[in-house]
Amino acid sequence: MARNSSASDTAPSKPKKQRWYHQVWAAYQMTRKQDPSVTWLLLGIFVGIVLVGLAAGFLLGHPVYFTIVAVPFGALAAMYMLTRRAERAAYTQIEGQPGAARAALGTVRGGWTFEDEPVAVNARTQDFVFRGVGRPGVVLVSEGPAHRVGRMLDDERRRVARVLPNVPITLIQMGDGEGQVALTKLSRAVSKLKPKLTKPEAAEVGKRLKALGGQRMPIPKGIDPFKTRPDRKGMRGR
Repeated sequence: MARNSSASDTAPSKPKKQRWYHQVWAAYQMTRKQDPSVTWLLLGIFVGIVLVGLAAGFLLGHPVYFTIVAVPFGALAAMYMLTRRAERAAYTQIEGQPGAARAALGTVRGGWTFEDEPVAVNARTQDFVFRGVGRPGVVLVSEGPAHRVGRMLDDERRRVARVLPNVPITLIQMGDGEGQVALTKLSRAVSKLKPKLTKPEAAEVGKRLKALGGQRMPIPKGIDPFKTRPDRKGMRGR
């Protein structure tokens, strides 16, 4: 019996699963640090919708019923606004850090896969090129000023085209310069690309690119933007 007791004491305990309301509270706390006005904004949205429901109820002779119906709609609207503000706050935290583009690409859905390490790196200027594969084909996303990353993108495009000559390749520059895509709009820009491959074709392209590999140069130490990527599931309370 003593052996069983000691064994159970030394056994590692499983980490507790974080509940959805803890995730929502964490997203709210993070957002409030970046945007102190978010509290009044959320309250205003919730109270405003409830008051509209109450007014409609008095007009139609069912104030209690319409108020009860308005409460969940007000909560949903406030949650939606918190999601948008939390996403913006998360982007503000990682903006300007090396690897911020990859952190933003981690929120892209729709079957996209992005390699964790950049496929092209300028170690001196800390400019990067990240590569992703999806049904629209291959997308190459640069991070850095336009006058420096243009050649890096072209070199990587030619490298991919030699292996996959018939696969569409899209070039996107992430940055604040002319013709570049802002960090907050990067995931949306990738998601808007139209599918041109089937799922099996996209999977085969991914396998070919893994064989091609990259420079395998890690992002500079000291900054880990992947830990601050927006957690959309948490912000939506899932």
